[in-house]
Amino acid sequence: MIKSSELILNPDGSVYHLNLKPEHIAHDIIFVGDQNRVEKITQFFDSIEFSNQKREFKTQTGYYKGKKITVMSTGIGPDNIDITINELDALVNIDLKTRQPKENLTSLNIVRIGTSGSLQEDIPVDSFVMGEYGLGLDNMLRSYLIDDICENDMEEAFIKHTNWDMRKGKPYIISCSETLKNKFDSNQIHKGITGTAGGFYGPQGRVLRLAIQDPELNSKMDNFKFGDIRMANLEMETSAIYGLGKLLGHNCLSLNAIIANRANGTFSDDPYKAVDALIQYALGKLAE
Repeated sequence: MIKSSELILNPDGSVYHLNLKPEHIAHDIIFVGDQNRVEKITQFFDSIEFSNQKREFKTQTGYYKGKKITVMSTGIGPDNIDITINELDALVNIDLKTRQPKENLTSLNIVRIGTSGSLQEDIPVDSFVMGEYGLGLDNMLRSYLIDDICENDMEEAFIKHTNWDMRKGKPYIISCSETLKNKFDSNQIHKGITGTAGGFYGPQGRVLRLAIQDPELNSKMDNFKFGDIRMANLEMETSAIYGLGKLLGHNCLSLNAIIANRANGTFSDDPYKAVDALIQYALGKLAE
């Protein structure tokens, strides 16, 4: 039995941070970072059956063209993904009354819809990027046993190419769900490695008043290639989603609307339009 100190439940029986019960979620789930973006997606739904918010975790579940879908805000960063995916998995794969893992496990489909900056000059603002791989520059996932799910050869090539300082922890690379990749792929989508940083400023190479450990890291990432696979963009959640999803048996995919191009210094004239276009693209694919 899982101890109450390990799987914390609220007095009403819901999981601690998300404040959800099993009946509140669908098997197809869309992640967004910003809680205000939840309703930008569910405005397209035919109906909304459930709505709830605790802290930055806002959840709405309803139907889009007959498909039951949950939309959830995760907040920013790998640490919040650790909370979100573990508690979602508990909702479907642990009996919350007996505190025992279920014999028959459920695989969720989790699609992140986010905004990101492109690292390549030929991936323009207002385009879409699918992360075929998530590159973790943080250390969160190293708390788990991940060696068997990592792209070890690609990791070593990245470490060598960037002359990575191992005092920051070992980067990890994990692939997306092939099932969801095939479902969402099209000629509208750029593909590559989505880098996941543990912060927004220094960890992504931004300098305000503090010097950073490797001022050349972004340019090193720009030209990293492993075969025909290259870096596409940089954000703060994808690798954590891919890693926890793969460890727990869920299908995960990260889609990003490119609102900035770090290579040429441009920013979208209308980032909200780009995000809305990606939302409608993703909903259409989920409903197929």
